[in-house]
Amino acid sequence: MTAKRVLVIDDEAVILEVIQGCLEELGGMGVLTAASGVEGLQVAQTALPDGILLDVSMPGMDGLEVLRQLQANAVTRSIPVVLLTARVQPEDRAKFAQAGVAGVILKPFDPIALADQVAAVFEWTL
Repeated sequence: MTAKRVLVIDDEAVILEVIQGCLEELGGMGVLTAASGVEGLQVAQTALPDGILLDVSMPGMDGLEVLRQLQANAVTRSIPVVLLTARVQPEDRAKFAQAGVAGVILKPFDPIALADQVAAVFEWTL
């Protein structure tokens, strides 16, 4: 089976590094990274990853706007998206549920469990 490729979009370089290491080393996934929403949209359209992990809180274009643009683009609309967020209020959860995402992973996350958590949300077998 070919390794799944995940695009991680997060404005925090340390978070990108941690997620990349966890998914590659513990999950055997290929990882692409983007440090902004604009960059993430470009990478998603050209690389066509199997799934996207998207930070909600980013400067400039936030994760929900990135999600809207991914869903509006015929090339990227079928790529499943999982939101990464520290927002856990009921109104935030309701907004995320209505946004059409594959799931939500809360920050801070457990690095050891992250690959399994990502695979479970995307319904992939590692």
